Amino acid sequence: MLYALGKSLGSEEGFGEVKAYLTSPLAKFVIWALLSALLYHLVAGVRHLIMDMGIGETLEGGKLGSKIVLIISVVLIVLAGVWVW
Repeated sequence: MLYALGKSLGSEEGFGEVKAYLTSPLAKFVIWALLSALLYHLVAGVRHLIMDMGIGETLEGGKLGSKIVLIISVVLIVLAGVWVW
């Protein structure tokens, strides 16, 4: 992605090439997959920060927290899919 950014900022032709590559379905899928992994990682990280504050450290709290993480992640991943496509 950094290579594509550098190429797009380098010249008008480079911008056109990058735009053509990123509009392909395969590129959109790869971008969506990367965003999905990052979003899940972000939500799970927030859960761990909350657990570091002493909230949800029991077994029941951990199970509930993991379910909440999955639900929020799925919603964000679907929204990212709508945004990318």
